[in-house]
Amino acid sequence: MTSTIEKEFTVSGIGLHYGVETKVTILPAKSGEGRYFVRVDLPEKQVIPAHISSVKQTRLSTELGVNNATIRTVEHLLAALTGCGIDNACIEIDGPEVPLLDGSAKNWVDALTKSGFTPSQMAVGSPVTDPIWVRDGDMFVAALPAPEIRLSYGIDFPYEAIGNQWVSWSPKQDPFLDFIAPARTFGFADQIEQLKQAGLIKGGSLDNALVCDRQGWLNPPLRFDNEPVRHKLLDLVGDLSLLGTIPQAHFLAYKASHKLHVQLAQEIAKLLK
Repeated sequence: MTSTIEKEFTVSGIGLHYGVETKVTILPAKSGEGRYFVRVDLPEKQVIPAHISSVKQTRLSTELGVNNATIRTVEHLLAALTGCGIDNACIEIDGPEVPLLDGSAKNWVDALTKSGFTPSQMAVGSPVTDPIWVRDGDMFVAALPAPEIRLSYGIDFPYEAIGNQWVSWSPKQDPFLDFIAPARTFGFADQIEQLKQAGLIKGGSLDNALVCDRQGWLNPPLRFDNEPVRHKLLDLVGDLSLLGTIPQAHFLAYKASHKLHVQLAQEIAKLLK
């Protein structure tokens, strides 16, 4: 069974990297159409499928594109749709980046429920039958055969406020909207200037991201003791959603990134052809 929203709704906000305000309108889509973006600000109103084949780059966010039209930082919105059981959605946007909102998926889930949609369990695809690993040094992400879907993640940062954290999530046992959706993106005070000079995080602030330095968090309180690693799970769900339906597997990641998430999804896509 596939699911779409019941009626359209609109959310506006500032994008993380470009710092530009955009308006997103999410509309119902027909069964089988999947999730896709439409750049309504462009003359040709380019359609960009939320599919692994559309990935353009993965530096500090996931960017999709078709021809010269791109849409950046799609992972939180796609995680919200996927985690709430929405397989088909038309996402109209009037700019090049999805709004960051509060840095989590919570505002998207709230907007969905206010529109009248009742979140359901995340759809699960065909089972992964052989282990698939993607590695980069001591960083890795894997899809392992499992009797039901599970996602486990570990991070390790040289900041005392974060350190080493692990979390494991079973969608059957813990609802996405409680366990994953509220977890906000995070960053480090000593990297902000370098990233801004590189043309990134122009829209980042203490209102839409957790920020820490060597002494601790600059903008507590946290929503969870392990909010950073839960946010990494949120990113993983968003990136794996580019497969259309996330397969049945135990997804295991350590110190991974959007790049590794997408590489794993690409390897899975090859096997599913």
